[in-house]
Amino acid sequence: MTAALKSQATPVRLEQVTKRFGKTAAVDGVSLSIEPGSLVTLLGPSGCGKTTTLRIVAGLETATSGRVFIGDAEVTHLPPNARDVTMMFQSYALFPHLSVFENVAYGLRVLKRPEAELRQKAEEVLQLVGMPGMGERSPSALSGGQQQRVALARSLVMQPKVLLFDEPLSNLDAKLRKRMREEIRLLQQRLGITAIYVTHDQAEALAISDQIVVMDRGRISQIGTPVSLYRSPGNRFVAEFIGEANFLPARLEALEGGQARIVLGPQQLRVASPHLAPGPVTVLARPEAIRISADGAEGPGLPGTIQKVSYLGSCADYTVETDLGAVLITDYEMRGGVLPAGTRVHLEFLPHGVYPLPEA
Repeated sequence: MTAALKSQATPVRLEQVTKRFGKTAAVDGVSLSIEPGSLVTLLGPSGCGKTTTLRIVAGLETATSGRVFIGDAEVTHLPPNARDVTMMFQSYALFPHLSVFENVAYGLRVLKRPEAELRQKAEEVLQLVGMPGMGERSPSALSGGQQQRVALARSLVMQPKVLLFDEPLSNLDAKLRKRMREEIRLLQQRLGITAIYVTHDQAEALAISDQIVVMDRGRISQIGTPVSLYRSPGNRFVAEFIGEANFLPARLEALEGGQARIVLGPQQLRVASPHLAPGPVTVLARPEAIRISADGAEGPGLPGTIQKVSYLGSCADYTVETDLGAVLITDYEMRGGVLPAGTRVHLEFLPHGVYPLPEA
């Protein structure tokens, strides 16, 4: 890669952005600062406002109120072509009558760039996305992953200040989706470009993001790194949306040295905790942080009976009925093999996967 394709890292800032469609607030008072050169994912269920927020940054929607900045410039009321951003869509939006090369070079031709510059940049970016020598092919002759790479190359060749992704991998199968998200992340880091990525797939968000913005009903529910959101969700909505979770009744006995002493079934644990008052609490227990053993109810931990088992190759998923309710366990060790339904077991909760939740 030459310096010609190196992008200038640019910050993005939203200040109290609201977008109304009639009486409905699709985006409701969103304020967000994105560091230059970072990849930030907007994550949430359908209708939470993540795509509308992205389209406001792109200029495809105009905010009802609030301000949008790209770098030091306010772009709130600028059209898309004046913002120096490019956007990758779910559908790729390739021109079927143009070759791969002409699809990539299209934006540069519109800007009337010299032919030598256009050809150099288009060929270089095709090399960058792993498609050298494929410029003469038709998009219809490409696989889904190759079409995705062409769409990415077309965005990168414009050397935008900000690269926007709107569910770009949703049309790919699971294995290809995993590979492509890794490629996008590596390219984003290599180029040092600021990127905003929209998805409803929490695994995708955890895998590629510097920061994740969890959205709910048009508002930001929590912002954090993948690790902080997974281990210390600020509320039940975030806990449910970021990974699998059990929500179990427990008792917080005391706060001691920044940790909480809790009683969870027959087990006492010291865990990281927000500042909560002693008394009954709901705890988040991650399925992979629960050890399952077929030693029976006489062993330590919470006794129960396996109701359902699913063998997934790298792990086994269990649903265990206990006095605290049904508990989901993901067992990656499978030290005792795959246990059948009906087996009496006991569950040991590991402190790093247990977190008392703040009140709603």
